[in-house]
Amino acid sequence: MGVLTGRVALVTGAGQGVGRGIARALAAEGARLAIVGRTSQKIEDVAAEIRSEGGEAHAFTCDVLIPEQIEQLVTDVVEHFGSLSILVNNAQSTVHGELLDLSEMEYFRGMESGPLATWRLMRASHPHMRGHGTVVNLGSAAGVRWNPSGYGGYAAAKEAIRVLTRTAACEWAADGIRVNAILPLANSPALEDWAKINPEESAEYMTTIPLGRLGDSETDIGPAVVFLCSESSRYITGHSLPVDGGQVLMR
Repeated sequence: MGVLTGRVALVTGAGQGVGRGIARALAAEGARLAIVGRTSQKIEDVAAEIRSEGGEAHAFTCDVLIPEQIEQLVTDVVEHFGSLSILVNNAQSTVHGELLDLSEMEYFRGMESGPLATWRLMRASHPHMRGHGTVVNLGSAAGVRWNPSGYGGYAAAKEAIRVLTRTAACEWAADGIRVNAILPLANSPALEDWAKINPEESAEYMTTIPLGRLGDSETDIGPAVVFLCSESSRYITGHSLPVDGGQVLMR
């Protein structure tokens, strides 16, 4: 029996990276998982991993840029599992480049895949989560660092998500729904490739992390989400929790 036994969790962008790690951590604590992503093979593989380890998981294909797919996703998840009590908004298109170099299409893609998709998923899930719901949205240190040069579009999208988080925490408290955010720093294939190409810059970046390493998606980031979805955090809502080895040190 895990701390989330009996709960149904929907995790977007769960086919790889942070989303996969969070999904596996939730499943290890007994949650039944809706593994959501655009690429069917990736999410099927993650769902199969969880089932092979004794958990319950089902893959749902969804492009969070398409509103109709979001509505259908939530309907399908509730029909399959019978309920929905945890929502993790992880999916997000990255937006890189200085502000004068960003195209409007790139900027809008970041906003549509980030705060707009997050809001749509929260809105669609709300009726099913009354009285027992927890939402965890993913922000980023990019939005709170003193100098977000080179990724301002991404930072703007992530800060909008944190505003939605605080607002929903206040507006939905009476509905029995808690809403929090995490700001994760985790290793990934993309970061590993970047480090190989830019070893000096990578070494300098590591000096900004007091604990001296990048987090593991499943064993470092996942447990923080488990905590925010469990009864141990029942008096916490509207909070942004950095899970980043001490890099941000938010005030």
